[in-house]
Amino acid sequence: MRYAVIGTGAIGGFYGAKLQRSGLEVHFLLHNDHAHVQRHGLKIYSKDGDFSLPAVHAHVKSATIPVCDVVLIALKTTRNYLLKDLLPPWVADHGILLTLQNGLGVEPRLAQLVNPGRVILGGLCFICSHRGAPGEIHHQDYGSLTIGAYGDGYKPQGVTPLLETMANHWRQAGVETFLTPDLGYARWKKLLWNVPFNSLSVVLSATTTEMVTNPQTRTLARDLMEEVQQAAASQGVAIPTTDVEQMLHSTATMAPYVTSMKRDYDHKMPLELEAILGYPLAVARRKGVALPRMTMLHQLLQHMDRHNRHSGGEVPGETPAVAPA
Repeated sequence: MRYAVIGTGAIGGFYGAKLQRSGLEVHFLLHNDHAHVQRHGLKIYSKDGDFSLPAVHAHVKSATIPVCDVVLIALKTTRNYLLKDLLPPWVADHGILLTLQNGLGVEPRLAQLVNPGRVILGGLCFICSHRGAPGEIHHQDYGSLTIGAYGDGYKPQGVTPLLETMANHWRQAGVETFLTPDLGYARWKKLLWNVPFNSLSVVLSATTTEMVTNPQTRTLARDLMEEVQQAAASQGVAIPTTDVEQMLHSTATMAPYVTSMKRDYDHKMPLELEAILGYPLAVARRKGVALPRMTMLHQLLQHMDRHNRHSGGEVPGETPAVAPA
């Protein structure tokens, strides 16, 4: 199968490189690093062992990408407005869209851009990685992938033969891969981490270790996790308290990590606020559920984001989250 990667950053670059190293044909769509990657390839510095791909299929325009069977969407959600122009030319009629993006609501919006019946999968990346110099990806910790099939309204789809096939590709590439029968539950569970730790890392200018080892901040993180539980419950998704404890424990044991949202803030890039905070708040609000801590955090980060980038308007390419009807 032929793969394409939209967004060759810390996520798309890492997982796409793993697929190519396993022998699959992979095409990378990138912008800033295009000339360097086309000339020198990709270098992965990983806790599991460094490797290089001296030659890769690097594209700066989607028009040059051949028709692909699987398209990995690894753009920041703030740039999803580009997808309506990027996707149509080179997704096979039977092609699969696999989004590796953060947050909630990414699959429903993707479904609006493609023909009904198109297979859409959601991938949740449990990884600490970041971009370095041009063409370099630094993988610090973790690295597993959880994949689930999307159904309208996040209706559970079970584990399908297609998911099993996809999992085999990833495992052959050396990626620890899990399959979820319920993508909606998996998305909400990951928000248990993204809501407190991505958000607080910006407000507090702190690494994961600094946050989880401070008693007051750890308590605040737990309180935010409880609000995520409430928001999920409003959608009929029950997240057990054991998930909260497991998430806090795993954060305490990971290597000190600067979150992706903090790196975006430091580089004056738009923050992924709507997918991580706005959409969950919107769907909970529609059910009459008030989430005061998450609401305040959202408002603080909206102000900080705009001020940080010297912009008084909406984040380019991003609109306020609206709860689905």
